[in-house]
Amino acid sequence: MKKGDKIVGLGILALMIISSLTVAIYKYFNQGKPLNAKIVQDQKVIEVINLNSVEEPREWTVEDDNGGFNTIRVEKGRISFIDADCPDLVCVHSGWLSEPGDIAVCLPHKVSIHIEGASDKIDQVVY
Repeated sequence: MKKGDKIVGLGILALMIISSLTVAIYKYFNQGKPLNAKIVQDQKVIEVINLNSVEEPREWTVEDDNGGFNTIRVEKGRISFIDADCPDLVCVHSGWLSEPGDIAVCLPHKVSIHIEGASDKIDQVVY
């Protein structure tokens, strides 16, 4: 191993440590802030749930006009589609949503779940 390889390896290790610490600090300071899940069907808000205040797990079914359904499960700090009768089941395979900005969508039934953080500040504008 050459001296240059060692320097590059140490540089990569330092970057990995710094990025890990940055993520850990971000998560530490954002703990306990309100985390809302917004469930939308046909551009209408069905329900808004504060994920931090959920005491017991709950499941319910959302049906569309054509008889299709999505089953949603909410637990403390997370929410997910757990069943659907759409052909591809992309919504179910999206898994658990627990971070601000997470989204799961069922296009055939026009149902989506958006996770929103504590503030409504604009974090980016694109022209």
